[in-house]
Amino acid sequence: MEKNNKMDSNVTQLWHSSRLRITDDFEYPPVILKINDSIIGTLGNFSASTGKAKSKKTFNITAIVASALINDLVLNYKSSFPEGKSKILYIDTEQSPFHCQLVLNRIVELAEISNKIHPENLEFLSLRRFTPETRIAIIEEAIRNTEGLGLVVIDGVRDLAYDINSPSEATNLITKFMQWTDEYKLHIHTVLHLNKTEDNTRGHLGTELNNKAETILKITKDEHDTNTSYVSASNIRDIEFEPFAFTIDETSLPVLVENYRPTKSDRKSFDYLEVSQEKHKEALESLFLELKTLKYKELINGLREKYASIGYVFGENKAKDLKTFLENKRMIIKEGTTYKYNPNFHY
Repeated sequence: MEKNNKMDSNVTQLWHSSRLRITDDFEYPPVILKINDSIIGTLGNFSASTGKAKSKKTFNITAIVASALINDLVLNYKSSFPEGKSKILYIDTEQSPFHCQLVLNRIVELAEISNKIHPENLEFLSLRRFTPETRIAIIEEAIRNTEGLGLVVIDGVRDLAYDINSPSEATNLITKFMQWTDEYKLHIHTVLHLNKTEDNTRGHLGTELNNKAETILKITKDEHDTNTSYVSASNIRDIEFEPFAFTIDETSLPVLVENYRPTKSDRKSFDYLEVSQEKHKEALESLFLELKTLKYKELINGLREKYASIGYVFGENKAKDLKTFLENKRMIIKEGTTYKYNPNFHY
């Protein structure tokens, strides 16, 4: 009985502390990372970089960390961490200590600071050898005991879970992110692969990340120049930035490509101006009228059929682009291995 009373008391305290009133005064969270005029990251939130294998996601991350290290412009990232929030915690879950040190050297070179002394405001952890729950415990302990921590980078969020398709693991992990960022007033930037066959973040974890993140950056390898990758906004709460590109120079550092435009392939991709909101709704309501959920192949075939019935004929590749557009607009939602229609989308 006494245990239940204590639990009730704790819940009551949490209830009262969670109340929000219209007269409350909240300041806009400090902006700590921008691309041009677009806000990428604020304290108290988290973001992510996504991309397919070998798209140079880690090279992109090194530029973000180098920018934070000197609180200035690196590549196209401009950091502005407030006083007392200059510490950076970098976690690598995939690579050996040898390759982690290569990443560390790259960060220092990009920041144009000496590699003779380890930067005081950067802690780098190599967690490849641990289990997912041990990795999470180590990260939590490091966050709790690092004074002045402003940025946490987790290169390999997938390795913090046993099953990337587990709804409970995904929810628990993303809840951890929200707890850490809120309690310690820091920003987390993490990395997750895209599926090989489609431009979706992997598994239920990817879905949760898309739903809760402040910004999702997408790193894409140029189809005709494998040494060049470009960065665009997959999801962003602020104004969308103009995509930019970087190439890897002879010293293995990412270098900005001026006036870059992605090389166009021969096929025509889906253009959002092609179809109106009303026509999208008409096609999707027809598609999901009988079956409330569809698997990937059923969805692609169904999109081609239903859009063709209202005058829009797409090939398979273009239908895949359409599917990605519909997901980004939250018109369709992926749950596990199936997709469903979201009638409450905001175009």
